[in-house]
Formats: sequence, structure tokens, C-alpha cells
Amino acid sequence: MTTTDRMRTIAAIAATPPAALALRWSDGTEAVLDLRATLRDRRFRSLRDPAAFARAQLGDWGHSVTWLSGEELSAEHLWLATLTATGRDDTRRFLEWRLRHGLSLSAAADALGLSRRMVAYYSNGEKRVPRPILLACTGWEVGQAA
Repeated sequence: MTTTDRMRTIAAIAATPPAALALRWSDGTEAVLDLRATLRDRRFRSLRDPAAFARAQLGDWGHSVTWLSGEELSAEHLWLATLTATGRDDTRRFLEWRLRHGLSLSAAADALGLSRRMVAYYSNGEKRVPRPILLACTGWEVGQAA
């Protein structure tokens, strides 16, 4: 067992036009992502062409997916989408909260009154994030804004 943030990388990709991206992660997690919403952004306009989208490539060291036209999606962004696609919105919300505030495992543990180990379990998806913890994240955020 680990008590640190896992460094996941993308191990394999397969693009299926018009906007499906199948990913296999270094930890064995697999998901097919629907990227239609992402492709609506004007920055990804060229990928609306099915032939261009199909030319997706694995970025350096598995840290992104890239296209010849210069577009790139980070592994972090794709991991959050994978969490949603695999029914782990609880983990996604918890990670987004940590990322939004730049909280390390220790800082998040201090903020929520949890052990660092439990924060690692929640962050890595090893344990489901209970609703009261997600509510505590929201409460902490409101307190920071005040």
C-alpha cells in the first residue's frame, strides 16, 4: 500500500472518430472517453475533422495525448475525465478540490482533520470519498474565501 499520490501515466491510446478516445493507464485502469464537449472549444477546432482526430498519439512519457496539428490534452485532464467515465466522481471532486487549492496530502489532511494516509487513499481512489468529507471540502473552501 502507498501513502503518496500515485503518478499515473497513459500506457496506450486508441482514437475513434468523431470524438472517442480509449485509454489504458499505467495502473491498469481503462476507459473510453467521449471528448465531444472538449472538441467544442475553439482551440480544438481542427480535431473536429475525423481524420485529424484519428491521428492521436501518446505524448512523451505518457504525460499527454497529442495530435500532429499541435493540440494536446494532459494526462491530468484525461485522468479526471477517466474518473467520471468509470463512476468515480467522488474521487474526481476530491482531487479537483486539492488541485484547485494546491494542497499536498499533508496540507489536505490538516485542513480536513484527517490522517495523511486517508487523504492518499481518497486521492488515489483506493477508498470512496464519503459525502461528509466532500461537504467538509466545500466548507473549508467557503472558510478560505471569507
